[in-house]
Amino acid sequence: MRFRRHLWAHGFGVAEAMDTAQRGMGLSWAQAQELIARSAAVPGRGALACGAGTDQLPDGSSYPIPRIVEAYLSQMAFVQSTGADVILMASRALAASARGAGDYLSVYGEVLEQAERPVILHWLGEAFDPALRGYWGAADFGDAADTVLSLLDRCGGKVDGIKLSVLDASREVALRRRLPAGVRMYTGDDLGYLDLIRGDASGHSDALLGAFAAITAPAAAALAALDRGDLAGYDAAMAPTVPLSRLIFEEPTYYYKVGVAFLAWLNGFQPRFAMLGGLQRCRPARHLLRVFEVAAAARALADPELAVERMNSLVAPFAGPERV
Repeated sequence: MRFRRHLWAHGFGVAEAMDTAQRGMGLSWAQAQELIARSAAVPGRGALACGAGTDQLPDGSSYPIPRIVEAYLSQMAFVQSTGADVILMASRALAASARGAGDYLSVYGEVLEQAERPVILHWLGEAFDPALRGYWGAADFGDAADTVLSLLDRCGGKVDGIKLSVLDASREVALRRRLPAGVRMYTGDDLGYLDLIRGDASGHSDALLGAFAAITAPAAAALAALDRGDLAGYDAAMAPTVPLSRLIFEEPTYYYKVGVAFLAWLNGFQPRFAMLGGLQRCRPARHLLRVFEVAAAARALADPELAVERMNSLVAPFAGPERV
C-alpha cells in the first residue's frame, strides 16, 4: 500500500492486480481480491482501475464459452463492488477455448453489456504471455485488430479505451488511428512509449505502463512538462528512462516484474527483495547490477544512499570485501 500511495502522490492512477502484480505467475484470484479491496479502501486514494479476468479457471484446459463469461462477470462484479474501474484482462481460458473471432465477440459482448461504467480492454501480446498467442482469434495483427474494431462498433459506449501491449509502435499507431471517437489508446509499449505518448499530427497514446512503477518520479516530471506544452522538458525528463525500461523488459519479457520489484526494494517500498514463487531468482545478478546502474542514470532512485546500502547487502555474499 505504501508503494501505491507513492504512485498516487506523483499524480498517477494505479492499475491494480494486473500482470505486473504477478497475475498468472503466482498471484491467485483470492490474493488479487485482497489487493483490490485494500487499494480501494485507502483513504483519499487517487484513480484506481483493477484487473478482472478469468484466472479462477485453472490453466491447461479448455472451457465452455458460458463458463468463461461467468468467470469474467464474477471478477468484474467484485471490482465494481469496491468502487474501482475495470480493466478486462486478456483470458488464457478464452485463448485456449475459442474457435475463432466469433467466440471473442460473444464473450466480450456479454461481459461489456453488464459493465456499470466504461471499461479498459487489455490486449496483451505473446511477448508478455505466450499462452495468449493468437488472441482475438487470429495470429495476424491486422485480422485481430479488425475483430477489436468490430467489438468497438458493437459496444463502443462501454469501452473507455484499449491498452495495447504488443511492443510494436507502428502497429499501435495504425490501430490508434482507426479507433472510434472517444475510445482511447493506452500504450502498454514499455520500449517505445517516449514517442507514443508525445504523439504526432494524428494524435497520441495515453499510457498504462508497468514501466511507470520503475520510473515514477522522472515520468511524473515528464508528464507535467507535457501538460504545460513543454516538449523539450518532456523529452529531457523522459528520454533517460527509456534505456532503463528497455533493460527491465528485455527478453524473456514476462520477467520484467523482477526489475519492478527490485527497484521497489532499492527505493525502500518493501523490506525484502522477495517475490511470489521465488520469481526474483529469474533474472541473473548481472542483470540486477545493470538495472541499478541504469536506474541511477535515469534518476529513478528515490534515495540513492539507501539504494547503495541495499545493493551492497545484495552483492556482499558473493562479492567479497569490495562494495558498489
